[in-house]
Amino acid sequence: MIILRLAYQSLLSRWLTCLLTLASIAISVALLLGIETIRSSTRDHLTRTISGTDLIIGPRGNGLTLLLSTVFQLGNPENSLSWQTYQDIAGQPEIDWSVPLTFGDSHHGFRVLGTTHAFFEHYRYGENQPLTFAQGQAFNDLFDVVIGADIASRLQYKLGQNIVLSHGLGEISFMPHSDKPFKVAGILRKTQTPIDRTLLISLNGLEAMHIDWQAGAAPRPDQRVSAEATRAMDLTPDKLSAIFIGLKTKIQSLSLQRRINDNQAEPLTAIMPGLALQDLWSLMGNAESGFQLIAGMAIIAALLGMVAMIFASLNERRREMAILRSIGAGPAQIAALLVVEASFISLLGSLLGLGLITGATLLFNSWIENVYGLTLIIGWPNATQSVELIMIILAGSLAGLVPAMRAYHLSLSDGLMIR
Repeated sequence: MIILRLAYQSLLSRWLTCLLTLASIAISVALLLGIETIRSSTRDHLTRTISGTDLIIGPRGNGLTLLLSTVFQLGNPENSLSWQTYQDIAGQPEIDWSVPLTFGDSHHGFRVLGTTHAFFEHYRYGENQPLTFAQGQAFNDLFDVVIGADIASRLQYKLGQNIVLSHGLGEISFMPHSDKPFKVAGILRKTQTPIDRTLLISLNGLEAMHIDWQAGAAPRPDQRVSAEATRAMDLTPDKLSAIFIGLKTKIQSLSLQRRINDNQAEPLTAIMPGLALQDLWSLMGNAESGFQLIAGMAIIAALLGMVAMIFASLNERRREMAILRSIGAGPAQIAALLVVEASFISLLGSLLGLGLITGATLLFNSWIENVYGLTLIIGWPNATQSVELIMIILAGSLAGLVPAMRAYHLSLSDGLMIR
């Protein structure tokens, strides 16, 4: 107990250098814990985005690109598949349900997804949770739109409000579909997935918007088709971006995936979301390891700074050690004092780092969620973070052994008198 009190008083007498050392350790620990927080939050977010979907089918291309564009809305679908192919696949005896998807337009930077009522019936996220409505219902009219929770919150949209969708995916578009406004029919409850930042309309509504558009450019005034006129037209889509598939039994996934990938009529790619996510983890693993290495090097530098601080103070503290020897402290107790000081700095620095990253998470969580759609996990350190904290504290204690051994030898050679 006496050693603990002496260590505390000794550090207090050198408060400025101790404070700087604590700050360097705390920042390094916060960096390491922050990387782990982002890693675990990202994985949790990506894993929760889709569940219950056995296959995602799209045009021939990279499987990860298909996953990112359809589930996470990152990038654009590489090509498209035909409506006839969708009908052929949906009619397969193994398939329990199918959801057609088409991406393309936007509204203030938020993506528009064309689909059917099947999306609201079969799409699942998290622990197999269905989509639910905070207000309103699914689209029933040709020009109805259902909006995600983040869109309703950020743009302050209400039920029954008319909004204009725009051609293309940019946040600012110079090609609005002003002649065919959509009415907000429903607002979804928050899901913590990309659906919160998505506008959902019917496939027919998406076709109606583009019925008088050619090659991605606005038509001439004499080619305009009014919104009312489109209601009497055949609005069956020609192309789709992707299909979500649910099977009657999971065991059929591999055989159906192989058959679709070998389809001769139209080149297709079928992926299982779970396996595609594993491929994504492996790609992310290298980046995660790189960031953790950088954070680890920062912690090592901070601990070396702590050792240098204790070493630098040894010559100044030789009189202090002689006084301690004169009142009965042995060389081993002198060495233990320095180990306790190093342990105390490491422990306090780790706790400050934990507090720093927790405070930063609380402070910036809303901003990160709004900008990136990622909710950071706030709470007690997870298993990985706990192990990292324990290892940092132990490493700090072990680092304290180096100046402790020096102090041990000095106290032996000096005895009660400084030489």
